[in-house]
Parts: sequence; structure tokens; C-alpha cells
Amino acid sequence: MLRMLCWRLLALSSLTLGLIGMLLPGLPTVPFVLLSAFAAGKGWPRFENWLLAHPKFGPPVQQWRQHGAVARRAKWLASLMMVFSLCLLWYSNLMLWLQLLVSTTLFLVLMWLWRRPER
Repeated sequence: MLRMLCWRLLALSSLTLGLIGMLLPGLPTVPFVLLSAFAAGKGWPRFENWLLAHPKFGPPVQQWRQHGAVARRAKWLASLMMVFSLCLLWYSNLMLWLQLLVSTTLFLVLMWLWRRPER
């Protein structure tokens, strides 16, 4: 029972973060929706079915599950958000090693993202 409750909390909190990400730059939407669908599949099949049938959230989840695919529009939006985040990062007063670490991580994520198949 506790395990199912934890999966449900993760599904709801991930979807909430995804919804917030639709409004805030720098916070991704699709990865949180994917995490929400994964968690719902572990402990809340009804919520998972709702996500899969949703006109906005369903197609990216289904494309990811079937082919590991990410739509080109999502790739471009993610890339632009990462560049925007990097500009803010390098404008900040953070330590150089932290700026380099985050920049390297974002670069590796971009490389991985653009290697994913599209629709």
C-alpha cells in the first residue's frame, strides 16, 4: 500500500512540475510527463491510461515508449531553453568549476537529445 502511494505521489508531482514547466522557461515539460507516466504505470493504471489518452500529453509518451522518439519541435524548445539557462548561468556569480560542470552536463544532454529518433 505504501509503495503504491509513493508511485502515485511521484506521478502527481511529476505531472504538476510538467504543467509548471509549460509556463516557466528552464523547467522542462516532457521529461516530467514521461516520469509521471512511468510512475503511474507502476502504481496507478487508471491515471496512466488517462495520460496516454490525453491529446496533449499522450502522443509524446507513446512515441517515447514505442520508439524512444522525441519530436523535433521538442528538441528545438529544449535546446533553446538550455541555451537561455546557460546564458543566465554564465552571467551569474557562481564558481567557475560549477559553471563548467553544468555547461558540460547540458552539452551532453543536448548531444543525447539530438541523437534520439524523431516521429
